[in-house]
Amino acid sequence: MSGFASTNDLAEKTVSFDELGRCLYAYTAEGDPNSGVIVGRDGVVVVDAQATPAMAAEVQAKIATVTDKKVTQIVLTHYHAVRVLGASGYPAHNIICSDVTRDLITERGQQDMDSEIGRFPRLFRGQAGIPGLTWPTHVFHQKMSLALGDREAQIIHVGRSHTAGDTAVWMPDEKVLFAGDIVEFGATPYCGDAHFADWPATLQRLRNLGAEKMVPGRGRALLNAHDVREGLDGTEAFVTTLFRLVKEGVAKRMPLGELYHETLAAMRPQFGHWVIFDHCMPFNVSRAYDEASGIDHPRIWTAERDVEMWRSLEGKAATDGEIQR
Repeated sequence: MSGFASTNDLAEKTVSFDELGRCLYAYTAEGDPNSGVIVGRDGVVVVDAQATPAMAAEVQAKIATVTDKKVTQIVLTHYHAVRVLGASGYPAHNIICSDVTRDLITERGQQDMDSEIGRFPRLFRGQAGIPGLTWPTHVFHQKMSLALGDREAQIIHVGRSHTAGDTAVWMPDEKVLFAGDIVEFGATPYCGDAHFADWPATLQRLRNLGAEKMVPGRGRALLNAHDVREGLDGTEAFVTTLFRLVKEGVAKRMPLGELYHETLAAMRPQFGHWVIFDHCMPFNVSRAYDEASGIDHPRIWTAERDVEMWRSLEGKAATDGEIQR
């Protein structure tokens, strides 16, 4: 048994479906991955598809409480399986992502799918219904616009942070931002495929938009400018603190195992209460260690590498399956 912290997380979460503005909604679930919903003139846009077709059906059930229009377009904020594998469960005509995200699906999509399902089984309810990888029908470079009747949605490849292909969806008229995992709120950023040095500048680009409401990748909907700032600032504090600590350890030539436990202890007082902290930290410190050591392009996580890393960093408890979140 791998003993990932997440494998013991079996409790169902309460779903919220909050209105953000005219025909704009946040589908959130107490720290599980979020989706955004935009009801346009001719159909519905979903931002992030969820992990399985069965879970996509739950999103559509909420959509049906506010409109009889069908989902015609899906925007993928990045390539991670938990965000994209539910796409086949929608009647969508178009699946949209950045060109960098498409390239990452090509390079590592299958490995990521196998890895994520093994790490966090609860988030893949009904996984037998997944037909395979999700591939985009439309790919954009840097920025594109969706015409939704009397308004537009701007789809922006903001920059490297959570992944190299991170995309946000911006509604300029309503000042509502769907941020994907560039921003988390009360939830630990997963940084296993991150670009730490770039993340603060990417967050600043989001700040410059001036959002007054936001759907983060995890955590509740942010319904005022104060909470938006808190989400941005909290995410930045987490990633910059983690990377600073790891860079200092690498400069001292500390071995990864020793540095991991020091970093975990240093960050737990401020961030340990955030959702999935214990699950994310081994992956986060491993990636930060690589980047601080000069590895710019994140190494691919496979199911085998996951287990090897976890056992190495978490020791006997991991091999015995005793780790709990």
